[in-house]
Amino acid sequence: MQTKSQTRLVNLIIIALFAAIIGILSQFTIPIPPVPFTGQTLAVGLAATILGAKRGTYSVLLYLLIGAVGIPVFAELKSGISIIFGPTGGYLIGFIPAAYFIGFYLEKTKYNVFHAIIANIISMFFPLLIGTAWLKIAASLSWTAAFAGGFLPFIVVGIAKAILAGWLGILLRSRLESAKVLPKSTLA
Repeated sequence: MQTKSQTRLVNLIIIALFAAIIGILSQFTIPIPPVPFTGQTLAVGLAATILGAKRGTYSVLLYLLIGAVGIPVFAELKSGISIIFGPTGGYLIGFIPAAYFIGFYLEKTKYNVFHAIIANIISMFFPLLIGTAWLKIAASLSWTAAFAGGFLPFIVVGIAKAILAGWLGILLRSRLESAKVLPKSTLA
């Protein structure tokens, strides 16, 4: 049985590990203007599916913090607060409610592949909606241009990444539970 301080240390390590995973997968990009395709959303979905609402959201917040202070973890090895306040910053901010929603949904239903895929598909719209609105304002685009460049191209790829994050996230979560790194949940 772990002590409270050991549990806290394990949680901090896991949160930091998933912040790093988000940063690593962010480098898998297809640079199309105005918003590149990245592995960020896959990584956010994995973090939230595996860690739940609280720890998954903390991993996203840590990722954003380390990127904001200058560590090049954002897509294309970018960093700085200017990226968060720039045209694509809304997508980054949208990862926060997306991660929370996935974890919250799974905690209220069951940690299984079906629910994980549903949660990830629904959550993919948080960064898309926030990001598109932010892109419209920050880049002085019309709603049509922002929607065409910052929303529509990401639907099909987003659904594919959501399915992968749901399936792989549950698989990895069950492995971490078996290794007693994560507490047991109701897996169906």
